Amino acid sequence: MGKSICCKKTLIRIILPLIIIITWEALAYLINNEFILPKIESILLVLLTPTADILGSGGLIGNAAISITRVLIGFLVAALVAIPLGIMMGRRETVHDFFDVTIQLIRPVPPLAWVPLSLAWFKIGITSMAFLIALGAFFPILLNTMDGVKGVKRTWIEAATNLGASEWHILKKVVLPGSAPTMWTGLRVGFGIAWMCVVAAEMLPGTNSGLGYLIMYAYNWGQVQVIIAGMVIIGLIGLIFDTFFKEVERRKFSWRELDR
Repeated sequence: MGKSICCKKTLIRIILPLIIIITWEALAYLINNEFILPKIESILLVLLTPTADILGSGGLIGNAAISITRVLIGFLVAALVAIPLGIMMGRRETVHDFFDVTIQLIRPVPPLAWVPLSLAWFKIGITSMAFLIALGAFFPILLNTMDGVKGVKRTWIEAATNLGASEWHILKKVVLPGSAPTMWTGLRVGFGIAWMCVVAAEMLPGTNSGLGYLIMYAYNWGQVQVIIAGMVIIGLIGLIFDTFFKEVERRKFSWRELDR
């Protein structure tokens, strides 16, 4: 019974991708113009040779590894700043009031709007990219951490206080475990935005590596099949990381559903 349900779910999940692929291939044959819509076989030729050099700009795997490294650096910076700040804002009303207006003012500004300042401050390179990536990931992590801390049941904190627990022990034994699922959601959302930011940042002038750069470079040469292959790799990497976050959430935080 369980295996049947699993097969049914898998089938449902692959129906839409199959429809898209079939429709794409049919339209590609009708249009018959590789610059507008390349055939699936042209895209597969690129995807099935991921280490092959593309127009002198490296292969898919090499550029993907560079993009992943950049996004991990920016994401780590964002998490190291956002999580402690979110905990403090969630636990202390004074800290919340001190930072809130500034955060709400900056939060709506998209990371790419910071590009001119990023280039002026850090020039072209990993530092400016890490800055943009960290900005993209920062606010989802911060807000989810803060909400998670504020959402910890009051009775848990009061019980720990009545038993004589110090602020540090309340934070360590009650607040952090209680808010961990929401924090993890913030990390998951933050990583997704960070991944989008790194690809966009790599399309900026002066960049010479990464999947975003490869896509723009292929566009300049009219190699649309490379563009599509790069987009597929971007989507697959994003899916792999998101699956990792969901799997950890399922294994470690299943108690949250029972607690509701």
